[in-house]
Amino acid sequence: MDGCLFCGIAGGAVKTEMVFADDAVCVFRDIHPKAPVHFLIIPREHIESIAHLEEHHAAIVAQLIFTAKRVAAEQGLEGYKLVFNVGRDGGQVIDHLHLHLLGGWKDGEKISG
Repeated sequence: MDGCLFCGIAGGAVKTEMVFADDAVCVFRDIHPKAPVHFLIIPREHIESIAHLEEHHAAIVAQLIFTAKRVAAEQGLEGYKLVFNVGRDGGQVIDHLHLHLLGGWKDGEKISG
């Protein structure tokens, strides 16, 4: 989709350090991290948000979650949070479906949300 930052990242027009990428999804660091480790997992296909999912998107949602699991393991995260923000009132800033993978807290550190 024209003008979508995450479509630009997925398509290579906007440069970022990819942590993981395949034909369906991309993973990169959040530029405004809310945790010691904060990755965004996005589908290459432009889907605006969870609210815009249709039944035929079930496989890509599963792939986002399994990719998060894989990246968490590769990063050595024993505990982590997965978060989808939906709409402006739900904290979504970029209108492209994305899953937040947050982790890296150590014993005694406060985990928000």
